[in-house]
Amino acid sequence: MPGTIPTISDTEITVDASRRWVGYAALQHSLGTELPLREICAVATGHVRGSVRLENGIRVYDQRYRPEGNVAGHIFFALKHETLDLLVLKSILFKLGAKSVTAVIATHQGKQQARRLWFLYEWLTGERLSLEDISPGVRYLPILDPEKYFTGPQKQSPRHKITNNLLGDREFCPVVRKTDVLQTFIKAALSLQIEQVMGRTSQDVWRRAASFLLLADSRASFAIEGERPARNRIERWSLVIQQAGRQPLSLSEIIEMHGKLIQDNRFVAKGLRSEGVFLGERNRDGEPVPEFIGAQPQDLPSLMQGLLDSHRIMSGGSVDPVIHAALIAFGFVFMHPFENGNGRLHRALVHHILAERKFAPAGMVFPVSAVMLERIEEYRQALRDFSAPLMSSIDWQPTPKGNVEVLNDTADLYRFGDYTALAEYLYTCVEHTITTLLPKDVHYLKCYDLALTSIGEHIDIPGNQIRDLIMFITQNSMKLPLSRRKKEFASLTDAEVLAIEKDVAEAFFQDDKSE
Repeated sequence: MPGTIPTISDTEITVDASRRWVGYAALQHSLGTELPLREICAVATGHVRGSVRLENGIRVYDQRYRPEGNVAGHIFFALKHETLDLLVLKSILFKLGAKSVTAVIATHQGKQQARRLWFLYEWLTGERLSLEDISPGVRYLPILDPEKYFTGPQKQSPRHKITNNLLGDREFCPVVRKTDVLQTFIKAALSLQIEQVMGRTSQDVWRRAASFLLLADSRASFAIEGERPARNRIERWSLVIQQAGRQPLSLSEIIEMHGKLIQDNRFVAKGLRSEGVFLGERNRDGEPVPEFIGAQPQDLPSLMQGLLDSHRIMSGGSVDPVIHAALIAFGFVFMHPFENGNGRLHRALVHHILAERKFAPAGMVFPVSAVMLERIEEYRQALRDFSAPLMSSIDWQPTPKGNVEVLNDTADLYRFGDYTALAEYLYTCVEHTITTLLPKDVHYLKCYDLALTSIGEHIDIPGNQIRDLIMFITQNSMKLPLSRRKKEFASLTDAEVLAIEKDVAEAFFQDDKSE
């Protein structure tokens, strides 16, 4: 006989006279769990036009959605109607315990959500419940609805008759919803647009455009961190980006990339960090004022292994390459596994995965860092929107060295999350590269080549000076600046200057018309 299912009274979950918490929110209020809940739901005591509406950040459902007044009713509501929140669900299941969860499943054996709950409990906790396997012949159910979520390869669990199509394992498992924004980006087939640009471009121009984008990305990646490094550091990092995707992604490959970024190890230790890390400022006494705190050092090996396992799961399925890159790159930066250089490595991982998944032609670098720098506030806000809610669940204290020491178990904060908004953000960066930056660079190089040929036909002048002339003229409304006319190009006659200005203007104008 199954045990007793805990009840949840209306007084425990009352929002106000017209609403009651439901699903995850009701369970958290009743059980006293406090992890950040990003989607809060309630059920009205009356009719809601259209069945559901949004009120001050709360999704309010019509009264007919009201579940049974017990744990089972609210868990089933959450699994059916809310976004799968593995972080919150795991904390709820731990609080309920095996006995209560077993009672829920045994009492509702015929319900699809009971089977999903059963699989998720055992998958998340690693604990086998005292329940007999489902008999053969029962149809398999997917954990994630493919109509609502991006899913990984299908792995069947005969015990539960569940198809596990999650994007990771219990060490790291992000969730991404199939929003209209992401669906539109995917339907745009941006990688095909690259091929179209290539088809209209000579190999030489394409090679030079790719070189421009690589340099722009490398410079921007340092600028985002507020650094202005020596040219040799930029060139060294450019080489790391250029080689991205040539080797399978692994922990040793990531550590090697980090070593190329941080060659001076006097102040930054090699490998995964052994101390805490935070992002933020320090007060006048030198104590940390963290905006965000990275994972605890002892959790990094399992978290990084989970990240890499998730990467392999997505590589083996049909997950969109840009979404794949967003999940791994942002998952990495929130873990913050190194003492320094995490931001640059996080952006390098985007390049690595797009290259490994052959989203773009070999040698093509998407200047995601350049776009992020151009839209730096959007980038920072995307990071804050995901990480800020987690801070309330991190209990920490300052160390004598001005660092942070985390006092509670925080590993799950970095294991699970809804990465939908982050995937949308990265896709906007890639889309901007393909539709704006790449054509712009190709266009400029075509114009430049036309101008270079025209100038060289009637005046004998060194190539580096022609390059300077074209740059100065195009940056000054197709006129050579008077200051430059009197200095570097004082030996040119007025007639020659007018002819050169005409050549440059016509080259750019003609290319505009041809486009």
